[in-house]
Amino acid sequence: MDKRKIKMVLAYDGTRYHGWQRQKNALTIQAIVEDKIQILTRNHAAVIASGRTDAGVHALHHVCHFLTASPMAPESIRKGLNSLLPEDILVRHAEQAPLDFHARYSVKSKTYEYRIVNQEQPDLFLRRYAWHMPRKLDADGMEACVSLLRGRHDFSSFKAARSENLNPVREIIRAELHGLRDSALIRFVFEANGFLRHMVRNLVGTIVEVGAGRIGPEEFLKILEAKDRKKAGLNAPPQGLFLTMVRY
Repeated sequence: MDKRKIKMVLAYDGTRYHGWQRQKNALTIQAIVEDKIQILTRNHAAVIASGRTDAGVHALHHVCHFLTASPMAPESIRKGLNSLLPEDILVRHAEQAPLDFHARYSVKSKTYEYRIVNQEQPDLFLRRYAWHMPRKLDADGMEACVSLLRGRHDFSSFKAARSENLNPVREIIRAELHGLRDSALIRFVFEANGFLRHMVRNLVGTIVEVGAGRIGPEEFLKILEAKDRKKAGLNAPPQGLFLTMVRY
């Protein structure tokens, strides 16, 4: 039988995983999903994702695909995998995709959300899903930084030190900040045609430096223009980061 390409949308709590990509001697999302597909279809399948998420990072809408000779309907695959997967990984949707579809190379944009709990005491029930920031953050300064990010920029200052990305230029389609003036839960939303490794977490970490009054928006702009990771602020912790949408 000719192989079919199955496209799936996954959601997962990344707390106990060492990210998406399969690794030796580490628990990863990819390894779990591939192992369960093999049990279900009785054939090994390499699962290709829209991108990698790091250890501790979550996903509400992570797209992946795999090839299979199994005659199972996509909906049966979805239900079958969900019966085998641990409770912190969910197949939200499955469908047969054209053979020229590619979960990574067909992507037009991705959206990430980063969440901060900005109040004196931590929220025990959000500790795995948000960064606790006890000091009140300045709204004006942070909003000014977010507005500077829209458009096409070289984000070398905000990529991981050992990033494999050769081209650091990305276009941010949407950059928003929600809840800062009226809620303890602050949400950064970034949609772009692509992201460098650790880019969102490094952006958030540096913008929080502005919100805490350690640097100003002018310094933030200088950091962006410097194209030097050593100039930027800390790398925000992973538990506040969510992949929320992948568009094709």
